[in-house]
Amino acid sequence: MTLLAVRVALDPTPSQERALRSHAGGARVAFNWGLARVKANLSQRAAEKSYGITGEDLTPFVDWSFYGLRKAWNLAKINVAPWWRENSKEAYASGLERLARALKNWSASRGPKRKGAKVGFPRFRSKHQARPSVRFTTGPIRAGGITAVLPVLGRMKLHEDVTDRLAGARIRSATVRFERGRWFASFTVEQDVQRPRATKPGDVIGIDLGIKTLAVLSDGTEIPNPRHLGAALRKVRRAARTVSRRQGPDRRTGQRPSNRWRRASARLGGLHGRVADVRKDSIHKLTTSIARTYGVVVIEDLNVAGMTKNRRLARHVADASFSEIRRQLAYKIEWHGGTLIVADRWFASSKTCSRCGAVRAKLTLSERMYVCDVCAMVMDRDVNAALNLAQYGRNELKVAASGAETHNGRGADQRTGLARQVAVKRQPGTRQRGQTGTLPPQGESAA
Repeated sequence: MTLLAVRVALDPTPSQERALRSHAGGARVAFNWGLARVKANLSQRAAEKSYGITGEDLTPFVDWSFYGLRKAWNLAKINVAPWWRENSKEAYASGLERLARALKNWSASRGPKRKGAKVGFPRFRSKHQARPSVRFTTGPIRAGGITAVLPVLGRMKLHEDVTDRLAGARIRSATVRFERGRWFASFTVEQDVQRPRATKPGDVIGIDLGIKTLAVLSDGTEIPNPRHLGAALRKVRRAARTVSRRQGPDRRTGQRPSNRWRRASARLGGLHGRVADVRKDSIHKLTTSIARTYGVVVIEDLNVAGMTKNRRLARHVADASFSEIRRQLAYKIEWHGGTLIVADRWFASSKTCSRCGAVRAKLTLSERMYVCDVCAMVMDRDVNAALNLAQYGRNELKVAASGAETHNGRGADQRTGLARQVAVKRQPGTRQRGQTGTLPPQGESAA
Protein backbone atom coordinates (compact mmCIF):
# COMPACT_ATOMS: atom_id res chain seq x y z
CA MET A 1 0.00 0.00 0.00
CA THR A 2 1.27 3.44 -0.99
CA LEU A 3 0.22 6.89 0.17
CA LEU A 4 -0.60 9.07 -2.82
CA ALA A 5 -2.07 12.53 -3.35
CA VAL A 6 -4.84 13.07 -5.89
CA ARG A 7 -5.35 16.76 -6.67
CA VAL A 8 -8.44 17.95 -8.52
CA ALA A 9 -10.13 21.30 -9.09
CA LEU A 10 -13.50 21.95 -7.44
CA ASP A 11 -16.54 23.64 -8.96
CA PRO A 12 -18.47 24.86 -5.90
CA THR A 13 -21.76 26.75 -6.00
CA PRO A 14 -21.81 30.30 -4.58
CA SER A 15 -23.19 29.06 -1.25
CA GLN A 16 -20.56 26.31 -1.09
CA GLU A 17 -17.81 28.81 -1.84
CA ARG A 18 -19.00 30.97 1.05
CA ALA A 19 -18.96 27.91 3.28
CA LEU A 20 -15.42 27.06 2.14
CA ARG A 21 -14.22 30.56 2.98
CA SER A 22 -15.95 30.32 6.36
CA HIS A 23 -14.14 27.06 7.12
CA ALA A 24 -10.80 28.53 6.06
CA GLY A 25 -11.51 31.59 8.19
CA GLY A 26 -12.29 29.37 11.16
CA ALA A 27 -8.92 27.64 10.77
CA ARG A 28 -7.22 31.04 10.67
CA VAL A 29 -9.06 32.25 13.80
CA ALA A 30 -8.08 29.12 15.74
CA PHE A 31 -4.46 29.50 14.61
CA ASN A 32 -4.29 33.16 15.69
CA TRP A 33 -6.03 32.42 19.02
CA GLY A 34 -3.59 29.68 19.90
CA LEU A 35 -0.59 31.78 18.84
CA ALA A 36 -1.75 34.74 20.97
CA ARG A 37 -2.12 32.39 23.94
CA VAL A 38 1.38 31.00 23.53
CA LYS A 39 2.96 34.43 23.00
CA ALA A 40 1.24 35.81 26.10
CA ASN A 41 2.59 32.91 28.14
CA LEU A 42 6.16 33.38 26.86
CA SER A 43 5.98 37.15 27.44
CA GLN A 44 4.75 36.59 31.00
CA ARG A 45 7.64 34.23 31.74
CA ALA A 46 10.14 36.69 30.24
CA ALA A 47 8.76 39.52 32.41
CA GLU A 48 8.93 37.40 35.55
CA LYS A 49 12.55 36.48 34.81
CA SER A 50 13.39 40.18 34.48
CA TYR A 51 12.09 40.65 38.05
CA GLY A 52 14.37 37.90 39.33
CA ILE A 53 11.76 35.14 39.58
CA THR A 54 13.22 31.73 38.72
CA GLY A 55 12.54 28.03 39.03
CA GLU A 56 9.13 26.76 40.07
CA ASP A 57 7.89 30.26 40.87
CA LEU A 58 7.67 31.06 37.16
CA THR A 59 4.38 30.76 35.34
CA PRO A 60 4.19 27.22 33.89
CA PHE A 61 4.60 26.75 30.15
CA VAL A 62 1.42 26.50 28.09
CA ASP A 63 0.99 23.10 26.48
CA TRP A 64 1.41 23.90 22.79
CA SER A 65 1.03 20.37 21.51
CA PHE A 66 -1.93 19.69 19.24
CA TYR A 67 -3.71 17.84 22.02
CA GLY A 68 -3.15 20.65 24.52
CA LEU A 69 -4.20 23.39 22.11
CA ARG A 70 -7.33 21.54 21.05
CA LYS A 71 -8.33 20.86 24.65
CA ALA A 72 -7.94 24.56 25.52
CA TRP A 73 -9.83 25.59 22.36
CA ASN A 74 -12.82 23.43 23.27
CA LEU A 75 -13.04 25.25 26.61
CA ALA A 76 -12.68 28.74 25.12
CA LYS A 77 -14.46 28.50 21.76
CA ILE A 78 -17.85 29.60 23.13
CA ASN A 79 -16.38 33.00 24.03
CA VAL A 80 -13.76 33.25 21.27
CA ALA A 81 -15.95 32.12 18.35
CA PRO A 82 -19.68 32.01 19.24
CA TRP A 83 -20.38 31.00 15.64
CA TRP A 84 -18.23 27.85 15.87
CA ARG A 85 -21.21 25.55 15.16
CA GLU A 86 -21.49 26.90 11.60
CA ASN A 87 -18.34 25.05 10.52
CA SER A 88 -16.95 21.56 10.93
CA LYS A 89 -14.79 20.90 13.98
CA GLU A 90 -12.07 19.85 11.50
CA ALA A 91 -11.71 23.49 10.40
CA TYR A 92 -10.52 24.60 13.84
CA ALA A 93 -8.50 21.42 14.33
CA SER A 94 -6.59 22.05 11.09
CA GLY A 95 -5.59 25.55 12.24
CA LEU A 96 -4.45 24.28 15.64
CA GLU A 97 -2.53 21.41 14.05
CA ARG A 98 -0.62 23.84 11.81
CA LEU A 99 0.22 25.98 14.82
CA ALA A 100 1.43 22.98 16.84
CA ARG A 101 3.65 21.88 13.96
CA ALA A 102 5.06 25.40 13.48
CA LEU A 103 5.85 25.75 17.19
CA LYS A 104 7.46 22.31 17.27
CA ASN A 105 9.69 23.19 14.30
CA TRP A 106 10.66 26.49 15.92
CA SER A 107 11.50 24.81 19.22
CA ALA A 108 13.48 22.01 17.56
CA SER A 109 15.32 24.52 15.39
CA ARG A 110 16.80 26.17 18.47
CA GLY A 111 18.50 22.92 19.50
CA PRO A 112 21.33 20.96 17.92
CA LYS A 113 19.25 17.96 16.82
CA ARG A 114 17.32 19.58 13.97
CA LYS A 115 19.29 20.04 10.76
CA GLY A 116 18.88 22.85 8.27
CA ALA A 117 18.30 26.58 8.58
CA LYS A 118 16.79 28.15 11.66
CA VAL A 119 13.00 28.33 11.77
CA GLY A 120 11.40 31.60 12.84
CA PHE A 121 8.64 31.98 15.40
CA PRO A 122 5.13 31.69 13.89
CA ARG A 123 3.38 34.90 12.91
CA PHE A 124 -0.28 35.83 12.93
CA ARG A 125 -2.19 35.10 9.73
CA SER A 126 -3.86 38.00 8.00
CA LYS A 127 -7.37 37.73 6.60
CA HIS A 128 -6.30 39.50 3.41
CA GLN A 129 -2.92 37.84 2.85
CA ALA A 130 -3.20 34.28 4.14
CA ARG A 131 -4.13 31.68 1.54
CA PRO A 132 -7.51 30.09 2.44
CA SER A 133 -7.01 26.44 3.30
CA VAL A 134 -8.66 23.78 5.46
CA ARG A 135 -7.98 20.09 6.07
CA PHE A 136 -10.47 17.31 6.84
CA THR A 137 -9.36 14.08 8.50
CA THR A 138 -12.61 12.64 9.92
CA GLY A 139 -16.23 12.54 8.89
CA PRO A 140 -17.76 11.67 5.52
CA ILE A 141 -14.95 12.14 2.97
CA ARG A 142 -15.75 10.49 -0.36
CA ALA A 143 -14.94 11.10 -4.01
CA GLY A 144 -16.04 9.34 -7.14
CA GLY A 145 -16.98 10.29 -10.68
CA ILE A 146 -17.29 14.06 -10.90
CA THR A 147 -18.44 14.67 -7.33
CA ALA A 148 -16.89 14.71 -3.86
CA VAL A 149 -18.44 14.72 -0.39
CA LEU A 150 -16.86 16.70 2.47
CA PRO A 151 -18.02 17.12 6.09
CA VAL A 152 -20.68 19.84 6.56
CA LEU A 153 -20.00 21.14 3.02
CA GLY A 154 -21.85 18.21 1.46
CA ARG A 155 -21.63 17.08 -2.16
CA MET A 156 -19.50 19.25 -4.44
CA LYS A 157 -18.88 19.08 -8.18
CA LEU A 158 -15.41 18.33 -9.58
CA HIS A 159 -13.87 19.57 -12.81
CA GLU A 160 -12.80 16.08 -13.87
CA ASP A 161 -13.67 12.44 -13.37
CA VAL A 162 -11.56 10.77 -10.66
CA THR A 163 -12.95 7.25 -10.96
CA ASP A 164 -9.79 5.75 -12.47
CA ARG A 165 -7.43 7.67 -10.18
CA LEU A 166 -9.23 6.54 -7.03
CA ALA A 167 -9.96 2.96 -8.05
CA GLY A 168 -9.45 0.72 -5.02
CA ALA A 169 -8.16 3.61 -2.91
CA ARG A 170 -8.97 4.45 0.71
CA ILE A 171 -9.20 8.20 1.35
CA ARG A 172 -7.32 9.20 4.50
CA SER A 173 -7.78 12.98 4.42
CA ALA A 174 -8.70 15.90 2.16
CA THR A 175 -7.17 19.39 1.99
CA VAL A 176 -9.09 22.19 0.26
CA ARG A 177 -7.05 25.18 -0.86
CA PHE A 178 -7.73 28.37 -2.84
CA GLU A 179 -5.11 29.08 -5.49
CA ARG A 180 -5.09 31.49 -8.43
CA GLY A 181 -8.83 32.08 -8.37
CA ARG A 182 -9.84 28.41 -8.05
CA TRP A 183 -10.52 25.92 -5.28
CA PHE A 184 -8.52 22.67 -5.32
CA ALA A 185 -8.99 19.52 -3.26
CA SER A 186 -6.04 17.23 -2.52
CA PHE A 187 -7.07 13.76 -1.37
CA THR A 188 -4.48 11.71 0.53
CA VAL A 189 -5.27 8.12 -0.39
CA GLU A 190 -3.90 4.71 0.49
CA GLN A 191 -3.74 2.64 -2.69
CA ASP A 192 -2.14 -0.61 -3.82
CA VAL A 193 -0.42 0.26 -7.10
CA GLN A 194 1.49 -2.28 -9.18
CA ARG A 195 4.21 -0.63 -11.24
CA PRO A 196 6.39 -2.38 -13.83
CA ARG A 197 10.09 -2.87 -13.28
CA ALA A 198 12.59 -0.74 -15.19
CA THR A 199 13.04 -1.83 -18.79
CA LYS A 200 16.87 -1.72 -18.39
CA PRO A 201 17.43 -2.91 -14.81
CA GLY A 202 21.15 -3.55 -15.28
CA ASP A 203 22.06 -0.20 -16.82
CA VAL A 204 23.85 2.46 -14.76
CA ILE A 205 23.08 5.95 -16.05
CA GLY A 206 24.66 9.21 -14.93
CA ILE A 207 22.70 12.44 -15.18
CA ASP A 208 24.38 15.84 -15.26
CA LEU A 209 21.94 18.70 -14.61
CA GLY A 210 22.61 22.14 -16.00
CA ILE A 211 21.14 25.39 -17.23
CA LYS A 212 22.15 25.46 -20.88
CA THR A 213 20.98 21.85 -21.23
CA LEU A 214 18.61 20.70 -18.51
CA ALA A 215 19.95 17.14 -18.34
CA VAL A 216 22.65 15.18 -20.15
CA LEU A 217 22.68 11.40 -19.76
CA SER A 218 25.82 9.31 -19.91
CA ASP A 219 24.44 7.44 -22.95
CA GLY A 220 24.54 10.70 -24.93
CA THR A 221 20.88 11.69 -24.56
CA GLU A 222 20.37 15.43 -24.11
CA ILE A 223 17.21 16.98 -22.68
CA PRO A 224 17.00 20.66 -23.66
CA ASN A 225 16.09 23.23 -21.04
CA PRO A 226 12.60 24.55 -21.89
CA ARG A 227 13.15 27.73 -19.79
CA HIS A 228 9.46 28.08 -18.92
CA LEU A 229 9.80 31.34 -17.02
CA GLY A 230 12.07 32.84 -19.67
CA ALA A 231 9.51 32.08 -22.37
CA ALA A 232 6.73 33.81 -20.41
CA LEU A 233 8.87 36.59 -18.96
CA ARG A 234 7.66 39.24 -21.41
CA LYS A 235 4.02 38.69 -20.45
CA VAL A 236 4.89 38.47 -16.75
CA ARG A 237 6.78 41.77 -16.80
CA ARG A 238 3.97 43.52 -18.65
CA ALA A 239 1.40 42.21 -16.16
CA ALA A 240 3.64 43.26 -13.24
CA ARG A 241 3.88 46.80 -14.62
CA THR A 242 0.12 46.91 -14.91
CA VAL A 243 -0.25 45.90 -11.26
CA SER A 244 2.22 48.57 -10.14
CA ARG A 245 0.16 51.27 -11.88
CA ARG A 246 -3.06 50.34 -10.13
CA GLN A 247 -4.16 51.49 -6.68
CA GLY A 248 -3.05 48.66 -4.41
CA PRO A 249 -3.37 48.11 -0.66
CA ASP A 250 -1.34 50.18 1.78
CA ARG A 251 -1.02 49.13 5.41
CA ARG A 252 0.31 52.48 6.58
CA THR A 253 -2.65 54.52 5.36
CA GLY A 254 -5.29 51.79 5.43
CA GLN A 255 -5.88 52.19 1.69
CA ARG A 256 -7.97 49.40 0.20
CA PRO A 257 -7.08 47.96 -3.23
CA SER A 258 -9.15 48.94 -6.22
CA ASN A 259 -11.05 46.41 -8.32
CA ARG A 260 -8.73 47.08 -11.24
CA TRP A 261 -5.75 46.23 -9.02
CA ARG A 262 -7.46 43.00 -7.97
CA ARG A 263 -8.05 41.97 -11.58
CA ALA A 264 -4.50 42.87 -12.62
CA SER A 265 -3.07 41.01 -9.63
CA ALA A 266 -5.18 37.95 -10.44
CA ARG A 267 -3.90 38.00 -14.01
CA LEU A 268 -0.28 38.20 -12.82
CA GLY A 269 -0.86 35.31 -10.44
CA GLY A 270 -2.43 33.31 -13.26
CA LEU A 271 0.63 33.80 -15.45
CA HIS A 272 2.96 32.64 -12.67
CA GLY A 273 0.67 29.71 -12.01
CA ARG A 274 0.70 28.72 -15.67
CA VAL A 275 4.50 28.71 -15.67
CA ALA A 276 4.56 26.56 -12.54
CA ASP A 277 2.05 24.08 -13.97
CA VAL A 278 3.91 23.69 -17.28
CA ARG A 279 7.23 23.26 -15.45
CA LYS A 280 5.74 20.64 -13.15
CA ASP A 281 4.27 18.74 -16.09
CA SER A 282 7.57 18.63 -17.99
CA ILE A 283 9.55 17.54 -14.92
CA HIS A 284 7.07 14.75 -14.19
CA LYS A 285 7.38 13.46 -17.74
CA LEU A 286 11.20 13.57 -17.59
CA THR A 287 11.54 11.83 -14.23
CA THR A 288 8.91 9.21 -15.05
CA SER A 289 10.69 8.32 -18.29
CA ILE A 290 14.05 7.94 -16.52
CA ALA A 291 12.61 5.87 -13.65
CA ARG A 292 10.82 3.51 -16.04
CA THR A 293 13.91 2.94 -18.19
CA TYR A 294 17.04 2.67 -16.03
CA GLY A 295 17.69 0.47 -13.01
CA VAL A 296 20.49 2.56 -11.44
CA VAL A 297 20.50 6.35 -11.70
CA VAL A 298 23.36 8.55 -10.44
CA ILE A 299 22.89 12.27 -9.82
CA GLU A 300 24.86 15.00 -8.05
CA ASP A 301 24.21 16.54 -4.65
CA LEU A 302 24.00 20.11 -5.93
CA ASN A 303 24.31 23.12 -3.65
CA VAL A 304 21.20 24.83 -5.02
CA ALA A 305 21.02 27.35 -2.17
CA GLY A 306 24.55 28.48 -2.95
CA MET A 307 23.90 28.61 -6.69
CA THR A 308 20.90 30.92 -6.23
CA LYS A 309 23.13 33.46 -4.46
CA ASN A 310 24.72 34.26 -7.83
CA ARG A 311 22.60 37.13 -9.15
CA ARG A 312 23.37 36.22 -12.76
CA LEU A 313 22.25 32.61 -12.39
CA ALA A 314 19.62 32.73 -9.65
CA ARG A 315 16.56 33.05 -11.92
CA HIS A 316 17.79 30.37 -14.33
CA VAL A 317 18.64 27.95 -11.50
CA ALA A 318 15.23 28.45 -9.92
CA ASP A 319 13.53 28.00 -13.30
CA ALA A 320 15.35 24.69 -13.88
CA SER A 321 14.10 23.33 -10.52
CA PHE A 322 16.99 20.95 -9.76
CA SER A 323 15.72 20.03 -6.29
CA GLU A 324 12.30 19.04 -7.63
CA ILE A 325 13.92 16.76 -10.21
CA ARG A 326 15.90 15.03 -7.46
CA ARG A 327 12.82 14.74 -5.22
CA GLN A 328 10.72 13.11 -7.93
CA LEU A 329 13.50 10.76 -9.00
CA ALA A 330 13.92 9.57 -5.40
CA TYR A 331 10.42 8.14 -5.02
CA LYS A 332 9.75 7.19 -8.64
CA ILE A 333 12.90 5.10 -8.96
CA GLU A 334 11.94 3.31 -5.74
CA TRP A 335 8.48 2.65 -7.18
CA HIS A 336 9.98 0.87 -10.18
CA GLY A 337 12.49 -1.16 -8.15
CA GLY A 338 15.56 0.84 -9.12
CA THR A 339 18.40 2.43 -7.16
CA LEU A 340 19.22 6.11 -6.86
CA ILE A 341 22.83 7.01 -6.02
CA VAL A 342 23.60 10.59 -5.03
CA ALA A 343 27.22 11.52 -5.68
CA ASP A 344 28.99 13.39 -2.93
CA ARG A 345 28.99 17.18 -3.22
CA TRP A 346 32.81 17.18 -3.32
CA PHE A 347 32.93 14.79 -6.27
CA ALA A 348 34.43 16.81 -9.15
CA SER A 349 32.43 15.30 -11.99
CA SER A 350 33.06 18.22 -14.36
CA LYS A 351 36.79 18.58 -13.64
CA THR A 352 37.65 14.87 -13.94
CA CYS A 353 38.63 13.27 -17.23
CA SER A 354 36.31 10.34 -17.96
CA ARG A 355 39.07 8.56 -19.91
CA CYS A 356 42.21 8.76 -17.72
CA GLY A 357 40.88 10.11 -14.42
CA ALA A 358 43.05 13.24 -14.33
CA VAL A 359 41.57 16.15 -12.38
CA ARG A 360 41.88 19.71 -13.60
CA ALA A 361 42.57 22.37 -11.00
CA LYS A 362 40.17 24.87 -12.55
CA LEU A 363 37.31 24.75 -15.03
CA THR A 364 35.35 27.92 -15.74
CA LEU A 365 31.69 27.96 -16.72
CA SER A 366 32.56 29.46 -20.10
CA GLU A 367 34.56 26.35 -21.08
CA ARG A 368 31.91 24.17 -22.70
CA MET A 369 34.42 21.60 -23.98
CA TYR A 370 36.55 19.56 -21.61
CA VAL A 371 40.19 19.29 -22.75
CA CYS A 372 42.34 16.88 -20.74
CA ASP A 373 45.92 18.03 -20.13
CA VAL A 374 47.13 14.44 -19.71
CA CYS A 375 45.53 12.31 -22.43
CA ALA A 376 44.43 15.20 -24.73
CA MET A 377 40.82 14.02 -24.74
CA VAL A 378 38.31 16.60 -26.03
CA MET A 379 34.67 16.12 -25.07
CA ASP A 380 31.58 18.14 -24.21
CA ARG A 381 31.87 19.00 -20.52
CA ASP A 382 28.31 17.87 -19.70
CA VAL A 383 28.75 14.49 -21.39
CA ASN A 384 32.08 14.07 -19.60
CA ALA A 385 30.44 14.82 -16.24
CA ALA A 386 27.63 12.35 -16.93
CA LEU A 387 30.16 9.61 -17.77
CA ASN A 388 32.01 10.31 -14.52
CA LEU A 389 28.78 10.07 -12.57
CA ALA A 390 27.97 6.73 -14.19
CA GLN A 391 31.41 5.40 -13.24
CA TYR A 392 30.91 6.74 -9.73
CA GLY A 393 27.73 4.67 -9.52
CA ARG A 394 29.51 1.52 -10.70
CA ASN A 395 32.23 2.03 -8.10
CA GLU A 396 29.66 2.54 -5.34
CA LEU A 397 27.78 -0.61 -6.36
CA LYS A 398 31.03 -2.57 -6.31
CA VAL A 399 31.90 -1.26 -2.84
CA ALA A 400 28.41 -2.08 -1.58
CA ALA A 401 28.62 -5.61 -3.00
CA SER A 402 31.99 -6.23 -1.35
CA GLY A 403 30.86 -4.85 2.00
CA ALA A 404 33.92 -2.59 2.29
CA GLU A 405 33.88 0.98 3.54
CA THR A 406 35.13 4.05 1.73
CA HIS A 407 37.64 6.46 3.28
CA ASN A 408 35.18 8.20 5.60
CA GLY A 409 32.62 5.42 5.94
CA ARG A 410 29.77 7.22 4.19
CA GLY A 411 30.35 6.49 0.53
CA ALA A 412 32.72 9.29 -0.52
CA ASP A 413 35.39 11.65 0.67
CA GLN A 414 36.43 15.14 -0.37
CA ARG A 415 38.71 13.83 -3.09
CA THR A 416 37.07 12.62 -6.25
CA GLY A 417 35.93 9.02 -6.24
CA LEU A 418 37.48 8.32 -9.63
CA ALA A 419 40.89 9.87 -8.94
CA ARG A 420 41.48 7.74 -5.85
CA GLN A 421 40.91 4.39 -7.62
CA VAL A 422 44.42 3.94 -8.92
CA ALA A 423 47.40 6.29 -8.73
CA VAL A 424 49.95 7.07 -11.39
CA LYS A 425 52.83 9.49 -11.54
CA ARG A 426 51.98 13.12 -12.05
CA GLN A 427 52.78 14.33 -15.52
CA PRO A 428 55.25 17.23 -15.63
CA GLY A 429 53.95 20.57 -16.80
CA THR A 430 50.30 19.83 -16.03
CA ARG A 431 48.00 21.95 -13.89
CA GLN A 432 46.08 19.09 -12.28
CA ARG A 433 45.83 18.75 -8.54
CA GLY A 434 45.72 15.44 -6.62
CA GLN A 435 46.11 11.99 -8.13
CA THR A 436 45.57 10.77 -11.64
CA GLY A 437 44.71 7.29 -12.77
CA THR A 438 43.80 5.06 -15.63
CA LEU A 439 40.22 3.88 -15.74
CA PRO A 440 38.84 0.92 -17.67
CA PRO A 441 36.74 1.60 -20.75
CA GLN A 442 33.16 2.71 -20.09
CA GLY A 443 30.88 -0.19 -19.34
CA GLU A 444 33.59 -2.32 -17.67
CA SER A 445 34.19 -2.57 -13.95
CA ALA A 446 37.38 -1.37 -12.32
CA ALA A 447 40.00 -3.97 -11.43
